[in-house]
Amino acid sequence: MTVENLSNRDKKHLWHPLTQHKLGKPQLPIVKAKGAVLFDEDGNEYIDAIASWYTVMYGHANEQIVSAITQQMQTLDFVMFSGLTHEPAIELSEKLMEILPNNQAKIFFNDNGSTAVEAAIKMAFQFFHNKGEKRDTLIAFEDGFHGDTFGAMSASGLSSYNGPFEEFLLKVERIPVPTEDNLEEIKQLLSQILKKNKCAAFVFEPLVQGAAGMKFHSAKGLNELIEICQEEHILCIADEIMTGFGKTGKNFASDYLENMPDIMCLSKALTAGMFPLSITSCSQAVYNGFLSDEVHKGFFHAHTFSAHPLGCAAALAGIKLLNSPEIVKKRSAINRAHNTYVQEIKSHPKVAEVRVKGVILAIDLNIETERYGNLRDKLYSFFLERGVLLRPLGNTVYVLPPYVIKKGELQKVYEAITEALNTF
Repeated sequence: MTVENLSNRDKKHLWHPLTQHKLGKPQLPIVKAKGAVLFDEDGNEYIDAIASWYTVMYGHANEQIVSAITQQMQTLDFVMFSGLTHEPAIELSEKLMEILPNNQAKIFFNDNGSTAVEAAIKMAFQFFHNKGEKRDTLIAFEDGFHGDTFGAMSASGLSSYNGPFEEFLLKVERIPVPTEDNLEEIKQLLSQILKKNKCAAFVFEPLVQGAAGMKFHSAKGLNELIEICQEEHILCIADEIMTGFGKTGKNFASDYLENMPDIMCLSKALTAGMFPLSITSCSQAVYNGFLSDEVHKGFFHAHTFSAHPLGCAAALAGIKLLNSPEIVKKRSAINRAHNTYVQEIKSHPKVAEVRVKGVILAIDLNIETERYGNLRDKLYSFFLERGVLLRPLGNTVYVLPPYVIKKGELQKVYEAITEALNTF
């Protein structure tokens, strides 16, 4: 009996995300993963240089996290979170409060990054509705990305994701990200927006815009924009789904700010990729806006798998690892290696710009896309052929590896990028 390979079986029934199946190549079947390495069905190895969309920061099949989930499922596998509670959720809330900015006070559970942002936006609109105010507008950065549910998609500014749905989206006013050169112009634009609109919230990815190509912006500038919004009693929502849990060098990108967000959204590395879980945290003032003798002023938003005990167990194990001496040392080593590599390639004619923050390395390529057609797909295949998983964002190649990546593995990633620079 012939066993059909996974690629052929995949094509029969599966519809993959972010894929045009009429044009795309077969999906690569992965059968095993350990540390920073993926293994396909033929035994080939691939370095997961983007931590599978920045989730498995402590490595695939991390023993401590696997053990925590295994022990939890033998005690309490799952129970609904409405009317009931459990220790893993309570302990996770306590541990998060130890590392979140000190204005955060309450934890609301969701099941993925998009729904964390969705809940945050609904919180903001209802917060003012409960006060008898009608605020119908969001403020967001150009080229931001916050997820694929309708509220999160509304706040996003990438038309490649939103195009077919534009006429159905929430009202959003967009501003450029702040730099040292444009802050005064943005502040003037923001002032005009505030005069013409009733704004409920300012939604932003702090310091790094992931899907836009790992674009960085000014902490000082963002801090001033938050201050302006908060002076107008506009809720500030920090989408830390990509940036959270150590990737920028601090626990959260918001830790670089003086003015703290009112609401924060966490997912991805929250559970180290082991379990779909997300969190929308908020200040006591936001939470108080829902306390009332009128039942309907409560936040009637729920997910069946809210506060899943297994996800909470994974998150607790991840938080324990986050600032352990071993992981802190490894994060610093990745940052140093990135900066050393920058010195090697920054003058390369194919490099337009290169930047590093924490464990994030982003390289904007100076390559004529017309010559290569879909450059992103060609680069993706080029890297896979060399045993490296990288997913370029347009003309930007980024590296955001698991903290546990080995020195030799990281060097192999750099070598693949250098070869691409010399080939394309």
